[in-house]
Amino acid sequence: MKLSELKSAAEVHDEVLTSPEAKAERDRTAFAHDVALRVISYRATHQLSQSALARQLGMKQPAIARLEAGDHEPSLSTLSRLARGLNIDFHVDVTPNSLELRA
Repeated sequence: MKLSELKSAAEVHDEVLTSPEAKAERDRTAFAHDVALRVISYRATHQLSQSALARQLGMKQPAIARLEAGDHEPSLSTLSRLARGLNIDFHVDVTPNSLELRA
């Protein structure tokens, strides 16, 4: 294959964004990503390391890393712990077709 035949990064990116598999994965992880962004934002605003945030919440650092990765949906008990420990609100909408976090 010649270099001129290779796709550009933008072309690959566009293909990934429009693929049904990528959309399904984005939909599957949207809630977890929204929670991750809230945790990361809190930690950055308060200039905390993952370890410091974990101590504040009575958790272990790897649990914070998993939350911030946004790959798995946090449980309601984890959301409750975050809300109490960080003094932030989570508004969750559960409908037959979606699970989403509202600001």
